Amino acid sequence: MEQVLMESAEKEYQRARKALDSGNVMAALLLLESALRHQDNPQWHAMLGYCIAKERGQVARGLELCRAALEQYPDNAEYYYFYGRLLLMAGQKAEAVQALRQGFACGESSSILKLLQELGTRKPSPIRWLRRNNPLNKYLGILLARIGLR
Repeated sequence: MEQVLMESAEKEYQRARKALDSGNVMAALLLLESALRHQDNPQWHAMLGYCIAKERGQVARGLELCRAALEQYPDNAEYYYFYGRLLLMAGQKAEAVQALRQGFACGESSSILKLLQELGTRKPSPIRWLRRNNPLNKYLGILLARIGLR
């Protein structure tokens, strides 16, 4: 009986992965919760955290689940991907980029690479000897970008 529950949970987890890959976060969340009722597998908590944050807006709970998964399995690149996405939802871009880079170092992941490329890098400030937040640098950068020289 227990083996049947474990197999059922694994099938639901696989269906949740497919749903998440196709962009259906709500279905993935429901399937993951169902799978976790059958078998509490800590390896599924990072995906659950992402789904909870995305669908229910509970970003703090999602970050907590991802951190717990990363503490147990620090070499899993997929967990860093979910953690980075959650940090972006929380408005912490610098920490998200750092987490994504750390995840990419654990194992080359096409999803992490794609997200890092979407985030991009900052261009150097127009007047490098001035601080980035100097108003002259800010407005000169905007002006140069508008006329196409940057």
